[in-house]
Amino acid sequence: MFLNSRTPQLPTPEQALRGRPVPEFTVPSRHTVLGNPLVGPYPEGLEVADFALGCFWGAERKFWQTEGVWTTLVGYQGGYTENPTYEEACSGLTGHTEAVRVVFDPAVVTYGELLKLFWESHNPTQGFRQGNDVGTQYRSAIYTHSLAQAAAADASREAYQKVLTAAGHKEITTEILPAEGRPFWPAEAYHQQYLDKNPDGYCGIGGTGVSCPIGVAPVEG
Repeated sequence: MFLNSRTPQLPTPEQALRGRPVPEFTVPSRHTVLGNPLVGPYPEGLEVADFALGCFWGAERKFWQTEGVWTTLVGYQGGYTENPTYEEACSGLTGHTEAVRVVFDPAVVTYGELLKLFWESHNPTQGFRQGNDVGTQYRSAIYTHSLAQAAAADASREAYQKVLTAAGHKEITTEILPAEGRPFWPAEAYHQQYLDKNPDGYCGIGGTGVSCPIGVAPVEG
């Protein structure tokens, strides 16, 4: 039903694939570029941020190239299916986004700076697509891990909308929701740091060319 639809649409919880209690695959232990563990628990003092901005191959590279980012991993988030596979997520029947988990040192890079990178690295006005990639899994999203992150994300969306509108762009469609209750399911091994393993691989990430105001909302705690 969703695969054959010209207009992507999110499934309801009743329509979504059920999934499975354990994953069908294992996740590599360490990041191929940064050398740190992919899956937590993470060292004390680090924070976690979750972003979805289109195909997660190029999105992940944007973040691992950022100073202060300790590790990154790609996965599926914001849907209903437990332990989904890539094929299931791409079917549109899980409700998930292609997401990037960013583990960072806030003493080196702030959450606000990561938000700036997020907004400028894609076009957040396209709904269920990113460029030529069409599907609900490509929608723009921020999943927050604290009230401070939520406040900063909301303020950054408002600030970026003003400059986008001034530049002639449409309304932002990015969803900003708590990460709590929306588990991050790591993707298959071959997706992790894909563009490090395949430097000439596909990258559909591209921004609007409009700079996002930085420092729109300080984040504490």
